[in-house]
Amino acid sequence: METVITSNNIDQVLATDKLVVIDFWASWCGPCRMLSPTIEELAGEFEGKAVIAKCNVDDCEDAAVRFGVRNIPNVVFVKNGQLVDRSVGLVPKQLLADKINSLI
Repeated sequence: METVITSNNIDQVLATDKLVVIDFWASWCGPCRMLSPTIEELAGEFEGKAVIAKCNVDDCEDAAVRFGVRNIPNVVFVKNGQLVDRSVGLVPKQLLADKINSLI
């Protein structure tokens, strides 16, 4: 199951030695809703290997600003607290899985 990012827990989530993948989304965003099942599947597939998280930009604007999110869906890949890659827009599951595999 994916982790839900909030303003209160983002630093705690990022304080891991594992790759952190954050899906920035909003409930009113059609492509975000289409990507959601993919993120859920990836969370199950990479459990224990990477932290897969979701962050609602309407509820946690500071996190979106922190990672320069200007368009959604926007999936960021964070390693050792540093942004190492990003994927913007609705993309195939395999593309995200390949990025995760290359970074873990």
